Amino acid sequence: MNRKIGMFGSLVNALTVVAFAIFMLFGLTFASYFVCILLAISFVCMVAALDAECADKAKAAGRTGLVLSGVYATIIMIVYFTQCTTVMNEKLGEDAARILDYRYLGLMFNLDLLGYGIMALSTFFIGLTVNVKNKKDKALKILLLLHGLFFPGCLIMPITGIFLGSNGSVSGGGVLALEVWCLYFLPIGILSFLHFKDQEK
Repeated sequence: MNRKIGMFGSLVNALTVVAFAIFMLFGLTFASYFVCILLAISFVCMVAALDAECADKAKAAGRTGLVLSGVYATIIMIVYFTQCTTVMNEKLGEDAARILDYRYLGLMFNLDLLGYGIMALSTFFIGLTVNVKNKKDKALKILLLLHGLFFPGCLIMPITGIFLGSNGSVSGGGVLALEVWCLYFLPIGILSFLHFKDQEK
């Protein structure tokens, strides 16, 4: 069961990253928001399966990674469920829009960055638990650990107020940054799937 959940979570994770990248390129706002909810759920499944197989000496790191994945998923699901419901379905005043609409780079955008920062921290801790048996596992471990480097920036940037003053438009630079992240994170989902698939051999 652990292996099947790991394979399912990893596969869905990889597919949602691809879908998110495509939706962003074509400006499909609702679809890109909705798929992030699925990405969050699949990430928890993937991390839970990695935690389930970690050695006793790595249990603390595994559990930390798992708990942080749940924190990430909770924040992200709140952010994007708000976008898919309240923001999309209601006529918001300017003040409400600046708080709730992700495109204004206000509260919801800041929470989004916090969520993905915590996701990065989760990958770092779960990366510490990966038992390397082959080159694919080694690559997965390195990618998970290095992804943890996103945490400080995601935590600090919103605090500086660097994103204040947006008029609700989506910048090309922001889309490019997200596409680069997708290119980085996609191999994590693929390698995780292969990691769990190899366990049947």
